[in-house]
Amino acid sequence: MIFEPLKAIADLTLSEQEPIARYTAARLGGPADALVVAHSTEALVQAAQWAQQANIAWVVIGGGANVLVSDAGFRGLVIVNHSKNSSIDAETGGVEADSGVTLTPLARRCMAQGLKGLEWAVSVPGTLGGAIVNNAGAHGGDMAHHLVQATILDLASDVLTPEIWSVEKMAYDYRHSALKGQRQRYLVLQGVLQLEPHHDPVELTTAADGFVAHRKKTQPPGASLGSIFKNPPGDYAGRLIETSGLKGYQIGGVQVSPVHANFIVNLGNGTASDYYTLIQHVRQTVHEKTGVLLELEIERIGEGFDE
Repeated sequence: MIFEPLKAIADLTLSEQEPIARYTAARLGGPADALVVAHSTEALVQAAQWAQQANIAWVVIGGGANVLVSDAGFRGLVIVNHSKNSSIDAETGGVEADSGVTLTPLARRCMAQGLKGLEWAVSVPGTLGGAIVNNAGAHGGDMAHHLVQATILDLASDVLTPEIWSVEKMAYDYRHSALKGQRQRYLVLQGVLQLEPHHDPVELTTAADGFVAHRKKTQPPGASLGSIFKNPPGDYAGRLIETSGLKGYQIGGVQVSPVHANFIVNLGNGTASDYYTLIQHVRQTVHEKTGVLLELEIERIGEGFDE
């Protein structure tokens, strides 16, 4: 069996023809030829290096909150990043964490130690690695404001040595970085953040709880990938979609959320094809009615997606 060598890697669990849907926020996606869960940075690196050397397509996913996986699945190796080591220095405000650390509990831990800056992250799903790649943010905060550096492995390089990328090298912009769209080249291994120390944990928690309450009031529950489109300059994608009469619009088992029009929810029997067809319909309709061509915030993985 072609994926047999992966069994020798420590901190790695392997399954074949595993549905990717269970690892994505929208609960959509067909099977991977092979899927591994990496429980350490070393396992993450070894799995990706093996696939690269074996000339097998590979992709890493974290919390699955920003990726639409096709119904056909992925022909190759899917690596689910569960590397979870982290350290917090309450005196200096320095935070070091593996890329597989989930953002929300990391933010809560920082607040509990009086570190200010990640309160916005309590309402953002996904992992630190995904947040670094996408410059995730909410409520006026984002990764660009707090990332100091990231440890990156370039699998296309002849010298497979991790590099330290400064925040400047990330070339951050709104929901964008130099890493975005480079899933089968770069691996984010770790991030270093700088937060403000010596704040009142109660005040920080109160602010964060306010963000969570706002999210519950304004964003839908259920299986969704989060914001589908980037906000265009000076406007909001959700407003444009609602203005175009698409709030609540449904195709198959997926629906433009009646709560927030920039969210598309899997009602339980949806497919990735339904999801992407609805995305295209929304994009085309908004363009026809408003002249604005919305840009995708999510990424697509697998076969069968037409431009």
